[in-house]
Amino acid sequence: MSPLPPAQTPLNQHSLVALERWLNELGAKQSSSNPCQWDWLLPHWSAELNLGKDELTVRWEQNGKRSLRSFPYGLSRKDVEAAIKEGP
Repeated sequence: MSPLPPAQTPLNQHSLVALERWLNELGAKQSSSNPCQWDWLLPHWSAELNLGKDELTVRWEQNGKRSLRSFPYGLSRKDVEAAIKEGP
């Protein structure tokens, strides 16, 4: 398996295989019913990540509250990962 591109690389410069590997390495699990959806369960919150046509959409849930953010693929993987890990 080839390594992921450098973390500063925009998401739109990653192959689909690299994006999927990145999400898997974060601990997200691909939905069996929707290959564009990834579910990430952490102790204090959960997130649903969707690989859309123009952006990565993240829906967080924490204590019954939901929040939504979208990240354009022009952002670096490092910045998107940091934002997602911040949680809701």
